[in-house]
Amino acid sequence: MKKFCDECGREVDTRIVTKKEFYDVCGERIEVDAKVLVCADCGEEFFCEELDNATLTEAYNIYRRKHKLLLPEEIKAIREQYGLSQRAMARLLNWGDKTIFRYENGSIQDKAHNSMLIFLKNPENMKQYLIENEVGLDARHRDKLFDIIDMLQQNGEYQTGKRISDMIFYKTPSEDNGFTEFNYDKVCAMILYFANRSKELLKTKLMKLLNYSDMLYYKENGVSISGMRYVHLPYGPVPENFDMLLGTVSADNIAHIEIEFDSGYEKHKVVPDVNMQSGVLSDNEIKVLDRIYEKFDGYGSVDISNYSHKENGYISTKQGEIISYRYARDIHID
Repeated sequence: MKKFCDECGREVDTRIVTKKEFYDVCGERIEVDAKVLVCADCGEEFFCEELDNATLTEAYNIYRRKHKLLLPEEIKAIREQYGLSQRAMARLLNWGDKTIFRYENGSIQDKAHNSMLIFLKNPENMKQYLIENEVGLDARHRDKLFDIIDMLQQNGEYQTGKRISDMIFYKTPSEDNGFTEFNYDKVCAMILYFANRSKELLKTKLMKLLNYSDMLYYKENGVSISGMRYVHLPYGPVPENFDMLLGTVSADNIAHIEIEFDSGYEKHKVVPDVNMQSGVLSDNEIKVLDRIYEKFDGYGSVDISNYSHKENGYISTKQGEIISYRYARDIHID
């Protein structure tokens, strides 16, 4: 793209550079990596509406992620799964007619509205809401919404997600899962513990932190925390069916994966959507997580992967094999 540069006094080639900028979002100073159009010769900055809008959108999204708020496209997806217009959704919730329109077009929603939208994402909760509340929908639209809810509840994909722990995770207590039935709530709590405490947590490192936590707890208590089975893969031990597990955690708005590019490499960052719920993990379980976090705090994904390759459980198994908890006796953390 060519533009006229006042500094150079002629039409010049342009290039896009990245620079740190700060935006005020809801009274909070947000730092963002802004894309800026500049003169290829002297570096003079040009106004570019497309790039400026993209930067502003990213600043708003950073704020949303920081405060566990739904993104505009996520709000739209919740509305569309029920076949509702923006106006109908607002009337359903007894909000102003333009409220949903504003949220889907970039306005920051308040936390009470955000919590309500997350609650209503689940069709069972939407049915409960319709039954228990007076809504601004007429009888025809209300009946149609009940039909859509019934369809969603019967849908195979929804039911599969609802029963994921029963269908893909081994639940019979054995040495392979640390004599513990798979516990999805504890898995989520473990993920949130490490994701909330870490400045930047990559997916590869998370897999190893979970493995070491379960193994150390088993070594000292005779049972695992989560009931997960771990598999020998090239980058070290990982939970069985970890991609499906992380997909479910993301769908439940517990934590999600963000992909960033750094010097040509993909970074899969684990980003928490909520804080860890108290009471899910025992004090002893949390103490083990503390020790694992402190041990590997300064380790990158490659470092912790290499460290895990030296464990007897990894050395003694082949790719794709379950790493039995009997090897927990051989790990040394302290």
